[in-house]
Amino acid sequence: MTASPLQHTRVLDLTNVLAGPFACHQLAHMGAQVIKVENRAGGDLARQLGADPDLNRRHMGVSFLAQNAGKRSITLDLKHARGKEVFRKLVATADVLVENFRPGVMRRLGLGYEELLKVQPKLIYCAISGFGQDGPLRDLPAYDQIIQGMSGIMSITGDPATGPYRVGYPVADTIGGLTAAMAVAGALAQRDRTGGSFIDVSMLEAAMATMGWAVSNYLVAHKAPQPMGNDNVTASPSGTFRTVDGLINIAANKQEQFEAVCRVVGRPELVNDPRFAERQGRLQHRHELTAVLEEALATGSTEHWWTALNQAGVPAGPVYTVPQVLDHPQIAGRGMVAEFADVPGVDRKVRVLRTGFKLDGRAPAVDAPPPRLGEHGDAILAELGYTPEDIAALKEDKAV
Repeated sequence: MTASPLQHTRVLDLTNVLAGPFACHQLAHMGAQVIKVENRAGGDLARQLGADPDLNRRHMGVSFLAQNAGKRSITLDLKHARGKEVFRKLVATADVLVENFRPGVMRRLGLGYEELLKVQPKLIYCAISGFGQDGPLRDLPAYDQIIQGMSGIMSITGDPATGPYRVGYPVADTIGGLTAAMAVAGALAQRDRTGGSFIDVSMLEAAMATMGWAVSNYLVAHKAPQPMGNDNVTASPSGTFRTVDGLINIAANKQEQFEAVCRVVGRPELVNDPRFAERQGRLQHRHELTAVLEEALATGSTEHWWTALNQAGVPAGPVYTVPQVLDHPQIAGRGMVAEFADVPGVDRKVRVLRTGFKLDGRAPAVDAPPPRLGEHGDAILAELGYTPEDIAALKEDKAV
């Protein structure tokens, strides 16, 4: 099996910032030929976002670099008649279109799904929006933090004294992108039988779909989830604990794992303590158990306890910073990070994350760095049959 299962698939990426670009980033790593269709006035907003102001000024912001490797870029004015002409020709060559405009925008441009099916009857059209294509909130703008708040994610993040907190990275945008990529892959699998498909991805619903355990506790057991900090709602001791030099996560979710923790930390008598002997008792007396265990854990380092607990069959691990996990051999040795040495518009090597899976032992990868705005416009237009004179005229008209 190839590590590029979508190598014969062409995707038009009309998206901005994160959810849509991340979806197409996943498809590109699976081999899809992704053409990023950007507006002439600056392109994807992510080009101006990130921790390096100089790269932002060059429209090669870190936020853009993170999820656009392997794509080609063309700029089009989709409000211009000749820009629409070029776009329709592009659609005729495509298998998939992904956009994250507000619902109705593409239809008002005369480029909605039904219209584009006339150009490409087997088009898979994926629309990503905050709330979906219908419902009372369909027309409202939505960013990651808005969705985190409205989905209930923030309500169960943090602890009772300090929450609610947003998750420390754009989790709702990312989930929306993964959901879109999964839906596109599914639609491609049946495309030869069914023809075109319209995929409606709601970031709100996609985020909620990942909250199954928490939401079901309310739907089935009628218990509304609450913020619990770093503690596991289903088990104790399962959470984050202090050691002599830092923090360690311990997940003793089974009875035998709890008993192993007690032995490893030198407190075997806790196994028969009536407060802790059974799962429900450990949940009811969680704070007392944590205090006892942290007293014992304070005699050793995180590294010591991590090793000892895992050897005893207890899942445990340190709490790393991003630099620490990137330096770990587990990540460094599995091809998770891609490096591009010569990136147009960037004066340094660019290192970005790949996907989180392998196919037959191979990490999916792309062979080109993130593109400059409109970098491949002339080449793409030539592929569509436009002559150099045609291209010059399109530029003169400001259609491309």
